[in-house]
Amino acid sequence: MTLDAASLGILWPAFIAGLLVTATHVPLGMQVLQRGIVFIDLAVAQIAGLGVILADYLGFAPTGAAVQIAALSAALAAALVLTWTERRWPEVQEAIIGVVFVVASSAAILVLAKNPRGSENLKELLIGQILWVNPSHLPLEALIYGTILALWFGLGERLGRIGFYVLFGCAVTVSVQLVGLFLVFTTLVVPALATYYSRHRRHLKAYTVGVLGYAVGLLASLWLDLPSGSMIVCAIVAVGVLVALLGRSPRAS
Repeated sequence: MTLDAASLGILWPAFIAGLLVTATHVPLGMQVLQRGIVFIDLAVAQIAGLGVILADYLGFAPTGAAVQIAALSAALAAALVLTWTERRWPEVQEAIIGVVFVVASSAAILVLAKNPRGSENLKELLIGQILWVNPSHLPLEALIYGTILALWFGLGERLGRIGFYVLFGCAVTVSVQLVGLFLVFTTLVVPALATYYSRHRRHLKAYTVGVLGYAVGLLASLWLDLPSGSMIVCAIVAVGVLVALLGRSPRAS
């Protein structure tokens, strides 16, 4: 498939969406890796998705305020519960997060079981529809992400556990509806993991992984006519492996 004006018209909003997700998920991902709670984004994102599914099941408009409120409320409730469990049982926090994810996933499947479009809705939740990002929504989403970044870099450790989980819940709620659960997890974990042992310019390297991954994935999906979300996941991982190998310090023999 050639890269004509029509193709660019589809790709640029998707790429901007990828940049916005990368901007917030890189620093949050580093914190997640540091805390040892890698699968928290899957759990919170799945619960936010469950909120969307429930709102849709109750008959609210898919793009209406009620759906956004349901998704954010579900994500924040999960974030607050996980804050409490981390403080109460820190040694088994990762296991608790896994249980939360499985329960939320199962509940979503049960709610969608009698929906004629259930399998399609579940697919959209997992791999997203990044090529169909609405450009008119991007300024509002950019404002939300910008606020999250300002609070994160402005307050840092002063946010505490609750502040971190609340910001995390807000970011994931927006992102899972924008790009899907798989891309949320990949963007959060892979850049942070690829640069985990970097001593210099870690943020720059991590952002490079995300930006190049989205760019290469989108272009490859266009040229090969393959699903964009899955292609971007593979591209981010490939770029992450390359950056990790290039940044590896030589070991003393």
